Amino acid sequence: MNAPIVVETELPAKILNKGKVRDIYEINHDILLVATDRISAFDVVLPDPIPSKGICLTQLSKFWFDYTKKSIPNHVISTEVSEFPKELHDYKAQLAYRSMLVKKTKVIPIECIVRGYLSGSAWNSYTKDGTVCGVKLPAGLQESGQFPEPLFTPSTKAKSGHDINISIEEMKKLVGSDVADTLNDYSLKIYDTAVKYARKHGIIIADTKFEFGIYNDEIIWIDEALTPDSSRFWPAESYEPGKPQPSYDKQYVRDYLNSTGWDHSSAPPRLPIQVIAETSKKYQEAYEKITGKKFLFR
Repeated sequence: MNAPIVVETELPAKILNKGKVRDIYEINHDILLVATDRISAFDVVLPDPIPSKGICLTQLSKFWFDYTKKSIPNHVISTEVSEFPKELHDYKAQLAYRSMLVKKTKVIPIECIVRGYLSGSAWNSYTKDGTVCGVKLPAGLQESGQFPEPLFTPSTKAKSGHDINISIEEMKKLVGSDVADTLNDYSLKIYDTAVKYARKHGIIIADTKFEFGIYNDEIIWIDEALTPDSSRFWPAESYEPGKPQPSYDKQYVRDYLNSTGWDHSSAPPRLPIQVIAETSKKYQEAYEKITGKKFLFR
């Protein structure tokens, strides 16, 4: 069943950032992440929210952080409002199921992207010059085809907010060799673990991105974890290389927006009720397939 769209009210905490999708607060030296139902496409926040989307993002992240915590340290303190600072308890309706109290880290300014399949911008790059993020690949690969080994392709952010692909050597210059090696190792390890689990549950994780921070001199996994917003999820049962794949991510919304002729710079069009409902359904299906539980949050 669909969760209602939550009316966002001011919380008794210092707001650090109101992002495209999530609001970030500082409270008692920790960080509160609140995943809203806002949805963005082509770097623009759309005027229509997607019911239950923020809950799906938070609950999937919680699942993956729990599943991997014995091998990869992460930033989660709690996802239960009753365990948050007491000044937040009166905001349970706004925070329940869609918020995480996490450790405050020194964020490492690298987006750690792992690609297991040739799709999206990687496919566009490959068809142009046979490379993906500067990595030369063999000729004759198919769209949506699986790489022999996953590719670690780091990126960083420009002031405009757009991702900029960088080489591993450039990453080492930015953060140091030891940190870069850990980011590489952690990213590939998480991806390998998640891919094996998800495939058994009917989902192919074509690619994903991770972020890490430093807490008490230790590198830990932060931000979100293997959600349809940070990953490309495909239904395994219909997988067929050589063409684009249906997905559980927001590609459905991107495809609709492109069908309208929107120029990606003017005010975005409103989403039809059918597109909103189908997108919400896709997020919930991803949650149910991966966790094996019905989406019953209200």
